[in-house]
Amino acid sequence: MTPFRERNKSVIGGVGLLLIFLLLAAAFQTDKLPFIGGGTTYKAEFTEGAGLQKMDEVRVAGVKVGKVTKIGFKKSCDYSGNLAQSVVGDKAGCVEVTMRVKGVHLGALTKADIRIKTVLGRKFLMLTPDGDGSLAKDATIPLARTTSPFDVSPAFQQLSTTIGHIQTDQLAQSFTTLADTFRGSAPEVRASLSGLSRLSQTIASRDAKLRTLLDRASGVTQVLADRDDDLVAFLKDSDLLLQEVKARRTAIHTLLTTTTELSEQLIALVRENRATLAPALADLKVVTDMLARNQKNLDLGLQRLAPFVRLFANNLGNGRWFDTYVYNLTNPSGFVPGTFGNGT
Repeated sequence: MTPFRERNKSVIGGVGLLLIFLLLAAAFQTDKLPFIGGGTTYKAEFTEGAGLQKMDEVRVAGVKVGKVTKIGFKKSCDYSGNLAQSVVGDKAGCVEVTMRVKGVHLGALTKADIRIKTVLGRKFLMLTPDGDGSLAKDATIPLARTTSPFDVSPAFQQLSTTIGHIQTDQLAQSFTTLADTFRGSAPEVRASLSGLSRLSQTIASRDAKLRTLLDRASGVTQVLADRDDDLVAFLKDSDLLLQEVKARRTAIHTLLTTTTELSEQLIALVRENRATLAPALADLKVVTDMLARNQKNLDLGLQRLAPFVRLFANNLGNGRWFDTYVYNLTNPSGFVPGTFGNGT
């Protein structure tokens, strides 16, 4: 067998590069690999995309089971049975959403709904399994079993854009002309048109303020959209706090109950011993007043007591006897050291 170092280095390098390329390709296609990715592909038709994006979650009963892999426009869709279409059987374009789902059983009549994930407009796809049998692979959920939500933020943005292009002066003049034209008609019609004229004039007079209001509303929504992740994290932390408070509900209830019982017992104790406590508190006040009047004397006594206590402690600190001496005491006549008492 030829040693590894003696083999053709060009062949070894080519094989190594091929293996690296295969590993990179597999890394970019992990969703399609068995055991790692996998899943079944389904499609769903919607009247509108409603802000749904690629890689958004697919859920069943609130549990993530997959993700959206593709969103595209489909030229011909059957609107039969869809409540959003007034003409039954009319064929028109729609949005086709492709999803990959794993680990869940979907019935033949499964429904798909685009739901709002956050207050700032993030969406996810909710599947509701229904019907007997199983939904075939690559099957399409028709418009009759799908719904799209109404998004408020884009509506307000379109409203601000639309109002910005309205010629308010011409609108007021048009309503005034209509009111003059129908002035000879029935009183109800004249009153309605006059009210419309006054309304248009009011809108025209407040045009600048309305524009400012809508511009600021647009700015607020943009800031909220930019801080989407922060708000989501804040709501999650708030949810954790509420869960902790809920978990400690019994302890908090017990604390409040025992505090109430303690206060009631203290009130009863004071009521029962009022006759005894009143003289004691009065005498205590007399004592505190006397101590307050003699505060200087007490301070002076403590200062003068300190040297005596220090010297007295030294006298008793050498053993189990009293050790002291007296200054300026002369030697008595006839006293021989070593002959006093027991010879000590």
